[in-house]
Amino acid sequence: MFWMWVIFHVLVLGLLAVDLGLFQRKEHSVTFRSALVWCLICISFSLVVNVFVYLDLGSTAGLEFLTGYLIELALSVDNIFVFALIFSYFKVPARFQHRVLFWGILGALVMRGTMIGVGVYLVKQFHWLLYIFGAFLIYTGYRMAKQSEVSLEPEANPVIRIVRRILPVTNSYSGRNFFAREWRNGRSRLAATPLFIVLLLIETTDLIFALDSIPAIFAITLDPFVIYTSNVCAILGLRAMYFLLAVVISKFYYLKTGLSIVLSFVGLKMLVAEVYRIPIVASLLLIALTLGLSIFVSLMFPPTKKNELPRHGEPKPGPLLGE
Repeated sequence: MFWMWVIFHVLVLGLLAVDLGLFQRKEHSVTFRSALVWCLICISFSLVVNVFVYLDLGSTAGLEFLTGYLIELALSVDNIFVFALIFSYFKVPARFQHRVLFWGILGALVMRGTMIGVGVYLVKQFHWLLYIFGAFLIYTGYRMAKQSEVSLEPEANPVIRIVRRILPVTNSYSGRNFFAREWRNGRSRLAATPLFIVLLLIETTDLIFALDSIPAIFAITLDPFVIYTSNVCAILGLRAMYFLLAVVISKFYYLKTGLSIVLSFVGLKMLVAEVYRIPIVASLLLIALTLGLSIFVSLMFPPTKKNELPRHGEPKPGPLLGE
């Protein structure tokens, strides 16, 4: 098992190095074609990991990985709405968005790894926490179904407020830099650029979403390797998915309804686990069918404007924080 952890991290770091070296060598707007290629690479990598989990840990672990991967990937798609809002609010040039998402996702991997480790330890020590997670997921599913719009209020973000007290923020971007030196009152000082503020918002947004998504996989398995690897594999492809889906994802009108059903089902699965353990195959099929059906219905039967469902607010340009 130790070598599986080592090999997995070596491969993940290799993928990130390729992404950083080949795709970020020059500032550029990510094309649909390059995003599609990277998305296929990440999916292929995830399937290869799934095969190795299946062969080394058994068929049950293999199905648990696939189910966890599907849940995390579907819940990660919801991040794309918020990423689009953030980039639009701060008017981030297209050629810088790839850099922000790369470092944002790298930070997300570290944060999620920490959360998963703490979560697995706590659940194994205090099994009753699963019931709290189950009730929380059902509530989250209900809240997601009723949510009408996501608003963006950077000034209300406590992390941003703390940073602004410590560091000044420049009025404009300084290329692809997160920090820059500016002259003020005849002195040079280090200041954060709006791009760094955007990065912090991406990180804190992912942290908030992780509070919903990570407990969901505890209903599938408590194996730390399966939980961690499926989560990492889902996050790795998120950057490419953003550039693939950012334009069309607003057409998935019923996706949030599908996600709310999935979260509620996973929460229910946690609550009844001691009475009846729902087979992993049944869970996988139900989750896949629910998500697939929500996307199919969205594309084939979009709501009319008169009866249009509430969804995320349209991104609107906003002022830079330093202005």
